[in-house]
Amino acid sequence: MGRAGDTQRLQGASMSDKPTVGVLGTGIMGAAMARNLCRAGLEVRAWNRTREKAEPLAADGARVTDTPAEAVEGADVVLTMLYDGNTVLDVMREAAPALRQGAAWAQSTTAGTELITDLAAFAREHGLLFYDAPVLGTKEPAEAGKLTVLAAGPEEGRAAVGPVFDAVGAKTLWTGEDGGAGSASRLKLVANSWVLAVTAATGETLALAKGLGVDPAHFFELIDGGPLDMGYLRAKSRVLLDGELTPPSFAVTTAEKDARLIVAAGRGSGVRLDVAEATAERLARAAAQGHAHEDMAAAYFASFDGED
Repeated sequence: MGRAGDTQRLQGASMSDKPTVGVLGTGIMGAAMARNLCRAGLEVRAWNRTREKAEPLAADGARVTDTPAEAVEGADVVLTMLYDGNTVLDVMREAAPALRQGAAWAQSTTAGTELITDLAAFAREHGLLFYDAPVLGTKEPAEAGKLTVLAAGPEEGRAAVGPVFDAVGAKTLWTGEDGGAGSASRLKLVANSWVLAVTAATGETLALAKGLGVDPAHFFELIDGGPLDMGYLRAKSRVLLDGELTPPSFAVTTAEKDARLIVAAGRGSGVRLDVAEATAERLARAAAQGHAHEDMAAAYFASFDGED
């Protein structure tokens, strides 16, 4: 059957049945997304390079596989949630022999802008409908199925990816019909630039308070209810002040990777991003101090020469 026939079969099945989903990558975000797909009644096959991270999903109804190819074989939708774009390409190449022409590929890894054309080219070569579909949110909203999906991709396969996006997110924001144009990934970088800037500023503010002997409670009382107050500031401060850096909502190493993607995207567009560049360096220092796998609020420690 040709691609058009496969696409028609996919659309018809997805309109009346729930799609089968192959999930590649079950880290903090991928595992939560796979679990919500199972709860929505979708058939899920899950793969992770370290199988032990995927094993708990079997209790939720997912079939844990040994290889990416096993996870995607016959799948209506392939969902990738891996570390970066290069990892996505490597894993999809491993899965390639089992990919079905006409299947939809929801690429949710934050991969930046430089590799989008390579990802879209891979999709074309293998007859996949490519959806640039990063998500906004961290561990807690992921576990609750309350992510925001930023999506770009063709109308013809949206009946298949719709139930997937609905299962993992509270809202889907469509940014275009060409996933290869990267409009969703560009919006994700803009949003993450704000998230990382606030996180870095939160750490520096609390570090300065410590250095000056100021009780952080007085700072929060000062801004309470005013235009400088914000929920994210309080949430990240609470994680740090209460010593709840593990398990991370979003790890220092992953945040550093995103910060560098943001800097690279800005540079490629003629935009200098001093705050994002400094944030990447703060996160790198925190990682070198031993906080690599803690919540990104641990960037706070980069304000001190040693452990504090």
